[in-house]
Amino acid sequence: MEWILLGIIVLGVVLIALPLVKVFKGTVNALSAKRRLMVHIGLFATFFVALAVVSPFAFGAEFGDPGVADSGFFYQAAAFGYLGAAISTGCSALGAGIAVAAAAPAAIGAISENPKNLGKSLIFVALGEGVAIYGLLISILILNTIPSIS
Repeated sequence: MEWILLGIIVLGVVLIALPLVKVFKGTVNALSAKRRLMVHIGLFATFFVALAVVSPFAFGAEFGDPGVADSGFFYQAAAFGYLGAAISTGCSALGAGIAVAAAAPAAIGAISENPKNLGKSLIFVALGEGVAIYGLLISILILNTIPSIS
């Protein structure tokens, strides 16, 4: 069962990477590259959702395991907890990166024109970085509530 699931994961990764091969080689025009990038994002999102739905059942314990009462529930809860922590950290870091990428060049331009704008412009950069810290805090809170099987 594990080999089949591993094969499906490898096949999904290959199918996700295929639309971008010609983009990285530089042999496509802008419209084709945009279309390939949209196909890539769609395939990645589909593969991510499918893996999020299937993985707790594939890697979790069987229901009715006599050794541990309701072990399947606890394995699934732990799997979804780890998935939620990963999503909160990843999405907040991505959002913080976008915010800092938008604010930092504007702050540098404002500082170069008038050095007195340093304090005002650094506030916007720090606010963007704070989003990543909040996401990390949420993931720590999620990880602290994951049930442990002992």
